[in-house]
Amino acid sequence: MKIILNVIWLVLGGIALFLGYMLAGALLCVTIIGIPFGIAAFRIGLYALWPFGNTVVDRRDAGVASCVGNVLWLVLAGWWLALGHIVTGVLQCITIIGIPLGIANFKMIPVSLMPLGKEIVPTDQPFASR
Repeated sequence: MKIILNVIWLVLGGIALFLGYMLAGALLCVTIIGIPFGIAAFRIGLYALWPFGNTVVDRRDAGVASCVGNVLWLVLAGWWLALGHIVTGVLQCITIIGIPLGIANFKMIPVSLMPLGKEIVPTDQPFASR
């Protein structure tokens, strides 16, 4: 079932979200200070490409730096990416088949707003952390 949902997701918005994250990551990597944010964008972009079967968990070792980084992320790229998830989710919820995809989009909004201090893990091991 995860594969079917991922293929439908890919066709009905996953590629566009993935490209948005890749563009944001490339723009953020232009400066040395932005490289950690760009890496976070690339990581979430891969999650946005193939989300079913993965989940987001909090990292145990996240500290004050990730909190400050999340505030910068929110200003630089987070709200644009969250807006993309909102628009895509609403459009997907118009059809009955798209409702699970729209819900998945809405679940990705928190990680698109504040990605630092989060980790993407397979759903069969949601408590795994590095």
